Amino acid sequence: MSIKDWIKNEVDNNDVVLFMKGTPAFPQCGFSGQVVQILDYVGATYKGINVLEDDELRQGIKEFSDWPTIPQLYVKGEFVGGCDIIREMFQNQELQSHLAEKGIETRQSA
Repeated sequence: MSIKDWIKNEVDNNDVVLFMKGTPAFPQCGFSGQVVQILDYVGATYKGINVLEDDELRQGIKEFSDWPTIPQLYVKGEFVGGCDIIREMFQNQELQSHLAEKGIETRQSA
């Protein structure tokens, strides 16, 4: 399986996926940490994938999304954005609305 196929499989088979540096329990960059805090705050269940464990994955996710930076958040197979976009969406309540529209349970919708 190519790295692109592996990434597509993860994105297609998990409702919310965060490609990040480190893990949700131990983010290894500030930007990844911010997105983890936001997702944890809204209470969304997500899968964190550590791109630092595999150089091919780290490069592959950038090519897959055509987005140059990490972290990258996917919801129901759709690329949502990186840290700045997620933070702005959260502050404007758009992230919570987007998750609800996609059928993702959060603390507010539970």
